[in-house]
Amino acid sequence: MPQIFYMSGEKNNSTNKEAIKKNLDSFFSALSTKDIKQMMAHYADEVIVFDVKPPFQTKGAVAWKHVWEASLPFFPENFRVEIRDLVIHADGNTGFAFYLFRLIGAEMDHPAMQTWMRATTGYKLQNGKWKIVHDHASLPFSPHTNQAVFSLEL
Repeated sequence: MPQIFYMSGEKNNSTNKEAIKKNLDSFFSALSTKDIKQMMAHYADEVIVFDVKPPFQTKGAVAWKHVWEASLPFFPENFRVEIRDLVIHADGNTGFAFYLFRLIGAEMDHPAMQTWMRATTGYKLQNGKWKIVHDHASLPFSPHTNQAVFSLEL
């Protein structure tokens, strides 16, 4: 179970951090069932996403939905999302989370199960709900080989 590290020490922001954590958990739960409608409910209309594969920048929830629709058939049949090193910051109407994540499940040899990714997710409070306004997923690379690094081991 991921931990939330409260960086500011401000008790009045704890509720916002918990709400962002709940939002993140809800999104990954929807992803693991490939429920695009539920996934998209987490995004603001004006979201901008930087992804690990082309297109490297997607503007708007409608365009991002099309990317998910094209991508989900390549995901394993059944999986969960493991999150590590989660840190959440929140102040007023904005917040962000950064973390490492990967897919886990029975199909251990599936290509999607081989990769740890880094992510930063930016949130804005809109009409009482935390919505994702920016999402950035990336893979580190080795400067010695110019190749992506897929595991946490060096």
